[in-house]
Amino acid sequence: MNSRLALAVAGWFLAAAIATGAGVAVLGLLGRPLTGSAGRPMTDEEVRIALARDTTGPSSPAATTAGTTPAATPVATPVATSAGSSGGRTASPAGGRLVSTDAGSLIVRCDGELVRLRSWTPAQGFEVDDVDPGPDDRARVKFESDADGSEVEVEVRCAGGVPVPRISRHG
Repeated sequence: MNSRLALAVAGWFLAAAIATGAGVAVLGLLGRPLTGSAGRPMTDEEVRIALARDTTGPSSPAATTAGTTPAATPVATPVATSAGSSGGRTASPAGGRLVSTDAGSLIVRCDGELVRLRSWTPAQGFEVDDVDPGPDDRARVKFESDADGSEVEVEVRCAGGVPVPRISRHG
C-alpha cells in the first residue's frame, strides 16, 4: 500500500513538473517574462511621438470613410494644461488641441476656419448625448450625467486657425 501511495505522489509531482514546464515554455514563446513587469509606462516624449504617428490626416483612409469619427477615443495625453477662458482646460497634443472639462475631453483641430472633432471621451459618470463632429464652422459634443441628467455642451469654433471652445452647463 505504501508503494502505491509513493507511486501516486511521484506521478502527481511528475505531472505538476510537466505542466509547469509547458507553462513556462508557452510564456517564453509569447515573449512575456514569467515574473516582473512586461512593460513600463511611457514618457511624455514617447506619448507625443506615438500620438503623432497614430493621428490620421485628411488624406488617410480612416479620415475619409463617410466622414465618420470614432465615438470614443481615450485621451491619454499627459501634456501640461492651462486654464482656458471658458472654465475648461486646454492643451495642444499632436494632431489637435485637447479641451478637457469635468464632463469629458475632446481633441479638436482647425483646418483654416473649419473645425473638426478628432475624438471625444466622456468622464466617468457621463455619457455622450449628442455630437456634431464637423468639419464645419462649428463642432460640438454634449455630455450628459448618468446621475442627475445635467448636461455639459462644448462648442468649438476656429479663430485664426486656432480652436476656441465655449463650454455651457445645463441642468
